[in-house]
Amino acid sequence: MTDTEIIDLYLERDQSAVQHTSDKYGVRLRRIAEGITRDAGSAEECENDTYLKTWEAVPPSEPRDYFFAFLARITRHLSLDVCKERNRLKRKAELSEFTKELEECIAGADDTAGEVEGKLLGEIIGKWLHAQSEEQRNIFLRRYWYMDSVEEIVRRFGYSESKVKSVLFRSRNSLKEYLRKEGYVA
Repeated sequence: MTDTEIIDLYLERDQSAVQHTSDKYGVRLRRIAEGITRDAGSAEECENDTYLKTWEAVPPSEPRDYFFAFLARITRHLSLDVCKERNRLKRKAELSEFTKELEECIAGADDTAGEVEGKLLGEIIGKWLHAQSEEQRNIFLRRYWYMDSVEEIVRRFGYSESKVKSVLFRSRNSLKEYLRKEGYVA
């Protein structure tokens, strides 16, 4: 079933839309969630919660041209929420590691102005990503979107650990320079 047909089922409030979504994207969504939560049970919950959030979001949204990206974003946010809840009283080394790697490029903000800036930042990073080679883009996304460890990236692409670390280091520096050029950071 095509994404457009599935979206039409959501718009008609046909509950089979959830099953079609699961059949088509369930494995991929669970993989995203498990990569972040590192727990099969939590990943399954995030996948199921993704279907509920999708049911609530369509309509008004009609993500016909980017349905998997729409689902993946929901799954990612739910998975991060699970990690935050699980570790709210203690800092989780994995999540703080990602933050440390990117904090030299991107400052954080927790207010409304920060949310607006976050959307602008997302657009800028998207433009930067499109200008990168496929290899750099894939490694960067696996690390900072899917939150794969360096070791997982090495296994996935067959690169040496030093190459992956080098690509990530150069990518962060390139992003920092691009953000500076775009006037996002001083």
